[in-house]
Amino acid sequence: MSAERAAAERFTGQRATRAQPIGGEAFAVTLADGRKVVTKRGQGRGAATAEAAGLRWLAEYGDVPTPEVHGWDEEWLVIQHVSTGVPSTSAAGRLGRRLCALHRRGAPAFGSAPPGGPADAWMGLAPMRNEPHGDWPTFFAAYRIEPYVRSCVDKGLFDQAQAEVFDRVCERLPELAGPAEPPARLHGDAWSGNVLWASDGEAWLIDPAAHGGHRETDLAMLHLFGLTSLQYVLGGYLEAAADAGAPLPADWRDRIPLHQLFPLLMHAAVFGGGYARQSLAAAEDALRLG
Repeated sequence: MSAERAAAERFTGQRATRAQPIGGEAFAVTLADGRKVVTKRGQGRGAATAEAAGLRWLAEYGDVPTPEVHGWDEEWLVIQHVSTGVPSTSAAGRLGRRLCALHRRGAPAFGSAPPGGPADAWMGLAPMRNEPHGDWPTFFAAYRIEPYVRSCVDKGLFDQAQAEVFDRVCERLPELAGPAEPPARLHGDAWSGNVLWASDGEAWLIDPAAHGGHRETDLAMLHLFGLTSLQYVLGGYLEAAADAGAPLPADWRDRIPLHQLFPLLMHAAVFGGGYARQSLAAAEDALRLG
């Protein structure tokens, strides 16, 4: 029996009849009772545990639809299979309002891992360290910018002068970060590929890199690679934030390049090429804020 089918049987108690690849190390597995589950092999040590903890943390209050976790071990994660549908503006608006509610659930600290999640987590193919901090600029500089810049320098993607651009961003983060924010409960990897428009008419969030962070980070991720009906997601978010008495600052869009530094640098460290140029451009844009 294949490893993905064995994992599905272990965590559901049902016989697995079929496994179909759905991308990367993920499989849609059909069970004898007719249900489907998704089995995912973790990208590295602790990845399955981190994703399971993140999904459970995001689902705690039911704010945003996320797949149910059936079980996990050091290698495999088994979760609910969600059938795909088509995007709609109404679902996009609801996603925005729900994401705002999720953020407002908060986190113990900036950089805190989900309960039961390891400090050494993952975002896609890249390792991601979570360490609690009392302020966002210190956390973001130490664990979301500097390690990936060093990796890019080691790979010859940045020269010393280019690396110093990121050093200046880190030095100026307290002023560039905008008004102080409480730690938000973040999905952490909310690019368009992790927004699943489902057959139930809702937008689900999948594949989190969850942690305590700045709410503008998730919004910047939604912008990064283009999201269908993004304007309706943002409209719902802004409306919900205002209704909750915590509106986004008027200049929050100006900080999108700053918050995109982590995913861009992570992609540069893993894939190289154009992501290094995009990272440098985002850093230079961020420095123009001051």
